[in-house]
Amino acid sequence: MMENRTPKQIARQSALKIGVITLVASLLILLGTGSFHFWYYAVAVGIVIEEISYFFIYKAVEEFINHRINVLYKTINKMKGGGDASINMDEDAIEKVNQDVMVWASEQIEEIKILRETDSFRKDFIGNLAHELKTPLFNIQGFISTLIEGGVDDPEIREKFLIKAERNIDRMTGLLEDLDSIYKIESGGMTIDPHPTNIVELCREIVDSLNNKAEKAQISLSIQTNENYSVSCDVKKIEQVISNLIVNSINYGKEAGVTKVKFFDMGDNVLIEISDNGIGIKKRDLMRIYERFYRVDKSRSRDAGGSGLGLAIVKHIIDAHGQTINVRSTYGKGTTFGFTLQKESQQVNNLT
Repeated sequence: MMENRTPKQIARQSALKIGVITLVASLLILLGTGSFHFWYYAVAVGIVIEEISYFFIYKAVEEFINHRINVLYKTINKMKGGGDASINMDEDAIEKVNQDVMVWASEQIEEIKILRETDSFRKDFIGNLAHELKTPLFNIQGFISTLIEGGVDDPEIREKFLIKAERNIDRMTGLLEDLDSIYKIESGGMTIDPHPTNIVELCREIVDSLNNKAEKAQISLSIQTNENYSVSCDVKKIEQVISNLIVNSINYGKEAGVTKVKFFDMGDNVLIEISDNGIGIKKRDLMRIYERFYRVDKSRSRDAGGSGLGLAIVKHIIDAHGQTINVRSTYGKGTTFGFTLQKESQQVNNLT
């Protein structure tokens, strides 16, 4: 088939046809003149014509490729960051270029898709950041305006509005700290400093520190284990992970709900699970919960003071430890987050 021929094959086959036609014509002429016994001259002429034809046809095909295909091929190659393209005339050049064009087109489509997604993400990020900063700023502005307009003279109003302003400042501070953490993580500025850590004791300390918050939300916190496990981790960063997951379980919990911290021996790793019987997460939201500023319940999480960056930071920290994090959830019944940490070689003795 023509599409499977190389330029050399095309030139050779075309020249062979011309040579055969020349040979036949020469033999007919010799036959007509009665000089057929000189048939070897006809063969020689046919061979010479065939070789001459091959030379000119090959040059013509090569010139066509260089002026038509090679221009496109070089353009593609340069856009890929490579040098000038070279076409092998012993190959099916047209098919090869066709394949390269298809590959290049697919790459361009994928790149355009990525650029569009990046641009969309950038716009969403800027919009979300503006909204997250605007809300507490407007609140603070309103509190201060009220105080300036005379509210400062009323001790009750003054104290009430100053406390609210402080809460909104804390919210902005938390948002900026989370943004700084995300920046350091994604720019490679975050380093992991692992140390042997009693992960159960660390969880107990975090639960104790969050008990007041849980009691106000009527949530019961508990540690579900009779053992201690020693893991290798960056204590401060894993503390941030556990605190964030427990706070989320409180914020999205139900009245008289429970949050449990469980531990499972996984051989070389320890699995830490934080489960609750709260509002749960809808299936369509599960794949997006680690996105920056993505909220499964926008009004509720904003009221609770969340920045929308917590789970993104949690995933980055666990990834930086070379471990995994997963989530299981049934909407209306509860959610379980689980992550692993590398176990120290020696397990701490069971508690008595």
